Amino acid sequence: MSDRRIPREGALRVRLLAGAAMIACMPALPALAQVAPAPAQTATPPASDGLTPGSLYVNADAAQRQGDVVTASGTAEDRVFARTRDHSIRAEEVTYDLKSGVATAVGHAELVAPDGTVAHASRIELDADFKAGVATDLALRLANGASLMAATAVRRSENVSELNRVIFTPCPICDVNGPKQPSISIQADKAVQDQDLRAILYRNVVFRVGGVPVFYLPAFAHPDASVDRASGVLTPFLDYDEGRGVSVEVPYLRVVSPSEDWLISPQINTRVAPFVNLQWRRRFDSGSLVVRGGYTYERNFGDFDQDGDGDAESNVRFGDRTSRSYLLAHGKFDLEGPWRWGFTAERTSDKTLFDRYNVRDAYQDNGLYYGDSRRLISQIYAERQTERSYLSVAAFSIQSLRVAQFNPVTPALNIFEDDKTLPLVAPLIDARWEPEGPVFGGRLRLRGSAVALTRDAYVGFPTLSPDLIPSGPTEGLPGVDSRRLTGQVDWRRTIISPLGLRWEPFVDARLDVYSVDDLPPMMGVDSNVFTRGRASAGVDVSYPLYRRLSASSDLILEPMAQLSASTDADLDPRIPNEDSQTMELDHSSLFRMDRFPGYDLMEGGLRFTAGARATFRWDDKRSASLFIGRSMRAEDQREFLTPIPDDPTRLYDPSGLADRPSDWVVQATFSPSDRIRGWAHATIDGNGDVRRGETTVDGRWGRRNLASLSYIIDRSNPLPGPMNRNYEFVQLSGHQFVYGNWGVAVSGIADLERDIITRSEVGLLFDDDCFRIELGWRRDNTRVRPTGPSEGVYIRLNLATFGGSGYDRNDMR
Repeated sequence: MSDRRIPREGALRVRLLAGAAMIACMPALPALAQVAPAPAQTATPPASDGLTPGSLYVNADAAQRQGDVVTASGTAEDRVFARTRDHSIRAEEVTYDLKSGVATAVGHAELVAPDGTVAHASRIELDADFKAGVATDLALRLANGASLMAATAVRRSENVSELNRVIFTPCPICDVNGPKQPSISIQADKAVQDQDLRAILYRNVVFRVGGVPVFYLPAFAHPDASVDRASGVLTPFLDYDEGRGVSVEVPYLRVVSPSEDWLISPQINTRVAPFVNLQWRRRFDSGSLVVRGGYTYERNFGDFDQDGDGDAESNVRFGDRTSRSYLLAHGKFDLEGPWRWGFTAERTSDKTLFDRYNVRDAYQDNGLYYGDSRRLISQIYAERQTERSYLSVAAFSIQSLRVAQFNPVTPALNIFEDDKTLPLVAPLIDARWEPEGPVFGGRLRLRGSAVALTRDAYVGFPTLSPDLIPSGPTEGLPGVDSRRLTGQVDWRRTIISPLGLRWEPFVDARLDVYSVDDLPPMMGVDSNVFTRGRASAGVDVSYPLYRRLSASSDLILEPMAQLSASTDADLDPRIPNEDSQTMELDHSSLFRMDRFPGYDLMEGGLRFTAGARATFRWDDKRSASLFIGRSMRAEDQREFLTPIPDDPTRLYDPSGLADRPSDWVVQATFSPSDRIRGWAHATIDGNGDVRRGETTVDGRWGRRNLASLSYIIDRSNPLPGPMNRNYEFVQLSGHQFVYGNWGVAVSGIADLERDIITRSEVGLLFDDDCFRIELGWRRDNTRVRPTGPSEGVYIRLNLATFGGSGYDRNDMR
């Protein structure tokens, strides 16, 4: 659009920007010698100057007094400094009437208010109370770093200021090279700064990017620097998706009080009905509450094979129009004393709603228990914690959004995991207590745990042992219900020998009671009660060794070992495996007595574990460490073997603990400089093959360039097939600035198992101290999407705020 200003206003804009930038970039002036009478004794009085009413402090090259009028003069290099009523004035010339209190400052004038606000002008006139005045060529530097400039300014009262021919920018107007053009600015005919409203209001506004006019509004307003959060429109989001078309989301924040706000964020789509997102936040004396939700009235849409030719047509709308919505809420409350409680409520009407409408941050970690990938959890819990005890009581249910069976032709017909196969957990109790003081010279801990799980539908392996899975059809069978009660005693003592050898003898005893209902009919029994126990004793030994290699480097070696003897583990096949289905063997779990994450699987027998960690540090900022360890047991634990999904007659070991020697555990961290750091972890079987592995490297170079590269692999399943869940991924993200603030941004995930780029983005980037914008191309090939592969243009814009909202980009939905 064309600039609405007349030519001489362009010259005024340049003059205001140049003057404000020169003031902002000006170095601090040296203190001047005191030559005029002043009640203070130092050149720079403190913030509370202690001056009596009507007193004036002046520091200037020359000063004179005629009656009640004091006139002080200096130069542009050596300006006058004056102080009165907690206000500081600098200028080439300052005039002050001791009787009326009227002050005038001329020539590079600067006024510092008690709140720290700094005003610059060529001329400033102030009344007796410093609550009203007039300024010419004003440049106001706000507390949040923004700048406000005006040709003339009139302060009508303590709270209202009127400015004419205004320029406002939240961006820096100078850098190491001196004055510069702000990236974003607002130019207006008139502005009113109302401190009662805590806002700045504009008339006839032109928005400029890099000095170029791009948008006009007859009126505009934004909060002033004193506002942490304020009601108003936040930065819009523009997106394109093949299913929804062009999407524009305009969030509006409504601040109800300092402890409550609403975020209304409608998503307008060109191909489907609008989708409205809402968020309510409220803080209480004892906690906080956040409720998010979304709603639309629309049909399903996705890739669908309508004509049955084997190829799916893109972005087909099918089914009936109906209400579709989601709810994501959580609260946390700390009561007086040792108790606290909280809840989460997470549900969606459609399994693919989050994917189709691009709902961000849908899977968050809130509450006492977290839902894993693509699962929502609704829970209520209470906790009590003291110095020596802990108790938690919870109940939760799960909604799954996972795809159980992919449809290669029609993604809209993917079959999802049945929620009826997931248990209702109520209650889940965990408790522990330690007596005060040592017991037999060591630490004694008593633990208790109880849980009840109820299922509506049958689920076989891995919940049920392979021995109990019916050979015939299982459709219509009830789900297995189970209850568990566990008590455990753990004692451990630390002994350090004079040579530095660390001994930690320990004793562990555990008793489990299980009650199981609705077992498969083939067992000939509907319910049963089982008990099992285990007693263990052992010792941990470690011997840290330290060697100083030079003035800036050292080496730490820490060999460690554990010898334990336990009674045989009673792994009754009728006990369901609910909490130990996944196992991640690493350096922290390798030496634990119970290496499975839950209670349903346990280890026993004679076991020896050994490992060593080496850490090399140099130059304070650089380091590298390596851990290698392995465990050996007297006998195999065949109960840990599980059927291969594509051939249930064959078994394999996903845990790495079934054989007498466990997998090798290798873990490393490295930071060769303060700009590069990395981490790696792998479990390796006895043949030297990597069973699981993961590594990440983060790097920075230049002033703002950065990249992150990750690699993850799972090769635990030895047999390929459609049910094989082995995977191999590479993930890359980063940006490189090419010229000034311009650069390129890339990100992507490559599925090496399927030989496909799962997600990818490449775009043009502009980023400075004021705003960041990305414009690029995106493609999504994830199989869970009902619309199949999707591609399109994306725009991301983050502005330096004109007034804080309390929301960042990840909080928008």
